[in-house]
Amino acid sequence: MLIYKIFHRPEWDEMKAKGETLGAPVDLADGFIHFSTAAQLMETAAKHFAGQSDLVLVAADPDHLGAALKWEVSRGGALFPHLYRSFTMEDVVWDTSLPLGASGHIFPEGLV
Repeated sequence: MLIYKIFHRPEWDEMKAKGETLGAPVDLADGFIHFSTAAQLMETAAKHFAGQSDLVLVAADPDHLGAALKWEVSRGGALFPHLYRSFTMEDVVWDTSLPLGASGHIFPEGLV
């Protein structure tokens, strides 16, 4: 199983240049980096990135993130993955553009 993070393109470009990130402003404010499971991803995109284009979807292996990854109750009482350390390029399994279509974001086939 993989977990996912949605980045605005400039945030992703900065992470690639620096090799790591502490996350977006919301992550910095909350003290951890927000991730979603595949089952949570569409709702996360609709709630936090509605109508936004030029996004990047990044996948990570939760086992690789180690003890700094905590599964905590969040939206709707569901457990969400939260990372309590920097997210590094070494943590990335794959990345892809997350285009915006007429009815919302277009996820890679088979993901959601």
